[in-house]
Amino acid sequence: MAHGSKSGSIPSVFIDGEAGTTGLQIIERLQGRADITLRSLPAERRKDPAAKRDIFAEVDAVVLCLPDDAAKEATALAASLGAQAPKLLDASTAHRVDPDWAYGFAELAPGQAAAIAANPRVSNPGCYPTGGIALLRPLVEAGILPKDYPVTVNAVSGFSGGGKSMIAAFEGEGAPAFELYGLSLEHKHLPELQLYSGLSRRPIFVPSVGDFRQGMLVSIPLHLDMLTGNPDPAELQAALEAHYRGAEWVRVMPPEANGKLEPEALNNTNALELRVFGNAKRRQAVLVARLDNLGKGASGAAVQNLELMLGLRAASRMEQAA
Repeated sequence: MAHGSKSGSIPSVFIDGEAGTTGLQIIERLQGRADITLRSLPAERRKDPAAKRDIFAEVDAVVLCLPDDAAKEATALAASLGAQAPKLLDASTAHRVDPDWAYGFAELAPGQAAAIAANPRVSNPGCYPTGGIALLRPLVEAGILPKDYPVTVNAVSGFSGGGKSMIAAFEGEGAPAFELYGLSLEHKHLPELQLYSGLSRRPIFVPSVGDFRQGMLVSIPLHLDMLTGNPDPAELQAALEAHYRGAEWVRVMPPEANGKLEPEALNNTNALELRVFGNAKRRQAVLVARLDNLGKGASGAAVQNLELMLGLRAASRMEQAA
């Protein structure tokens, strides 16, 4: 029997906001599975508070694919159910730095997958922070990257990460081939990026979008002579490999010999690849994460977290190997 199932057999899941990009992708990844039952509401009742309250009380877990304010309202609704409250997985940014919620990046640190499994409230990470945190956290923990290092994170995503309006713009006519955005330096992903990377200095984050549907590259330039111990690129690579040894979905890869990397190779997977491109002579390196912004950056991570929350997998392979 699956852990925590209200029905006593197969756990049930309701996606609040199932018509959005992330919700649709989660449904696609869960359909056909025999170990999870997907519940839904008719389109005309999805904003009916009574209907929502009823289905919240019936299911084991609810995935919130909603704007931040609506996610907070749904969280309050769940809390009002007391013992009948479902487990919550929030895909918005509303609770990502809330200490009462487990952060849903299972490979963040030893014990994180267990923390996700044990907490009835889990925040699904942002797509950009997944790549940035995955690269930075191991180097900070290893003492190689000072916490106050002036980090700059550059990233490019497919247009599906921008929601319905951006998708419509790029699939129509008149959208640019490439566009920088977030240049106010107040992007909503910055708080979690700083907190879970372990940085004391707020990083500069420069996101961009290209004229391709999905796929993502997150890159972080480093001056090696400003790092603790003046390490070589190989030492950065070794620190990443040690952190993710045995991980199921995160792979540390050798850099491409041609010095190039394209963003779409991991589309429709939950994989995350990390690389260190370095020039020992120039004492410079660029860390690069590649992922599907709709996979490990959103819906793939959500499914991974649901599996942990519902007891469908006891721990990640990373923790089994630790």
